[in-house]
Amino acid sequence: MSITKSGLGETETSTRIELRNLALTDFLQLRDSMAKAYPTWEDFWTKKQLKKLLTIFPEGQLVVLVNDTVVGVALSIIVDYSQFGNDHTYEQITAQDTFNTHDSDGDVLYGIEIFIHPEYRGMRLGRRLYDARKELCENLNLKSIVFGGRIPKYNEYADEIGPKEYIQKVRRREIYDPTLTFQLSNDFHPLKVLKNYSQGDVDSLEYAVLLEWNNVYYQKKQKVVNQQKTVIRLGLVQWQMRPFKDMDALTEQMEFFVDAVSDYQSDFIVFPEFFNAPLMAPHNHLPESQAIRELAAFSDPLRKIAQEFAVNYNVNIILGSMPYLDGERLLNVGFVCRRDGSYERYEKIHITPSESSAWGMVGGNTVKAIETDCGKIGVLICYDSEFPELSRLLADQGMKILFVPFLTDTPNGFTRVRNCSMARAIENECYVAIAGSVGNLPRVNNMDIQFAQSAVYTPADFAFPTNGIKAEATPNTEMTVIADVDLELLKELHEHGSVRNLKDRRNDLYELKLLPKKS
Repeated sequence: MSITKSGLGETETSTRIELRNLALTDFLQLRDSMAKAYPTWEDFWTKKQLKKLLTIFPEGQLVVLVNDTVVGVALSIIVDYSQFGNDHTYEQITAQDTFNTHDSDGDVLYGIEIFIHPEYRGMRLGRRLYDARKELCENLNLKSIVFGGRIPKYNEYADEIGPKEYIQKVRRREIYDPTLTFQLSNDFHPLKVLKNYSQGDVDSLEYAVLLEWNNVYYQKKQKVVNQQKTVIRLGLVQWQMRPFKDMDALTEQMEFFVDAVSDYQSDFIVFPEFFNAPLMAPHNHLPESQAIRELAAFSDPLRKIAQEFAVNYNVNIILGSMPYLDGERLLNVGFVCRRDGSYERYEKIHITPSESSAWGMVGGNTVKAIETDCGKIGVLICYDSEFPELSRLLADQGMKILFVPFLTDTPNGFTRVRNCSMARAIENECYVAIAGSVGNLPRVNNMDIQFAQSAVYTPADFAFPTNGIKAEATPNTEMTVIADVDLELLKELHEHGSVRNLKDRRNDLYELKLLPKKS
């Protein structure tokens, strides 16, 4: 709204902005605005060309008006991008301006024009056109927006630097390019430099930057059955340590929780670290290192029972952790028992000082994201959550949900697991679910007391809880926690979050990689 005062009183005028689809009657105003936007150009859009675009793809042609005058435009087509790839020219992508390359069954929205009348720049009208394009891309379920962006200031620097270095300097804000700077600020990222892209673009010396915006909501055509879910329901067991007379009694309690959690149609149920420790009570008279090896005898039988539960109750079971003898090596391992009957083993990599000194336990060697019907997950057992490298390796493998079965005896031990797990959610743009044990085992050495508050943690951004806590249990009380996590929110965070931890890593400065296993 603008107000103009005069000696005779006040007159009030409104600035009206409208964004809509292009109509053929807009041609003369569009041509006038284009002439002002490109004062050195001689070739402009013809009425015949616009009519063709409106015939084949009317919803892809957009204009913005100020006080009923066309001052900006965005034109686009849909292409099967596999037919062109990242090496193409403007003439090739538009079939010499005939637009015969338009394919309504294609997968990419290709931008062939966008401009704003110079007198109306600074009103964020270009942003409105880009946002409308993005919305169109999402509504049509297209994979991305791609276009060749001009670099009109490059001719001023061409004697000193090449186009690649020019783009880098623009990205670092060392050079201001009115077109490229604006496109980068609208979440488009460069794919490569295109040479001889647009004949006659003397300002850009016929170079262009191939730019892309990815639609995080894009979905390939799915099969009617066995579609991968995007909202995943997690069930955490805050397990009460108590005496059990035998393995049958312990598995009865396991089945109680599996049954209860599956009634809520949960996709996962998580048990804590060393949840089977009560079975060590009959061996308490033995040295600790021998007693824990007696407990390891139950690990494979419990895994087989968990596999049956997973199938019968249609839920993926994260079987906490248990001592496990691999030849002479005593490991701390767990199992992902999938509801299709298959399973995967995961290992604790970092052994605590007490596990090493009391039991002679050693660390495992496998760090691997695990495929499930709900996408890739990771599991880190207790102390491993305090080493950020492990979760980052899993994130690089595609992990979206990290499970942390733990056992801590004191509040300060729990604080380490909790705070580190919350950090893992932020830095890896993932959900983290932790499950621990409560209560006492007075007749089991090295397992006397337990402290836990099981929880589900999230990244810290606008789509998630402010404190990063999706759900949590009452401390030191046997119970379950049921929580839904939305994987689509992680996609949006990865592309458009306030901060983008995974994208903003300085891979040019440092890297993280797994070393080959020693034989």
